[in-house]
Amino acid sequence: MSDFNKRVYELVRQIPPGAVCTYGHIAMMAGSPRASRIVGAAMFRAPAGLPCHRVIYRDGTLCCDQAFGGKEIQRQMLEQEGITFLPDGRVDLKRHLWPGPESPRTSG
Repeated sequence: MSDFNKRVYELVRQIPPGAVCTYGHIAMMAGSPRASRIVGAAMFRAPAGLPCHRVIYRDGTLCCDQAFGGKEIQRQMLEQEGITFLPDGRVDLKRHLWPGPESPRTSG
């Protein structure tokens, strides 16, 4: 496993229930701001138990249909944690975006 993937997994492990983070923000915090696709690939190969469902696209849309058994499953998982959605189906990022491990904020 690469050092970058290790950093990605450690960051994702820290995203609290009720919060989400974007692929790009994880990439930036892991030290490679232009590596959002690599973060996506790391999520595809993530170890069991990692809260990958909390990582979403930068516009608040959910992951591809191949993950979690489909977007509906990911949405259900997030809703169970208190994540709210905008009328167009995107996560309300203003309310739920996790700013990173240095911040105590868990949700809005």
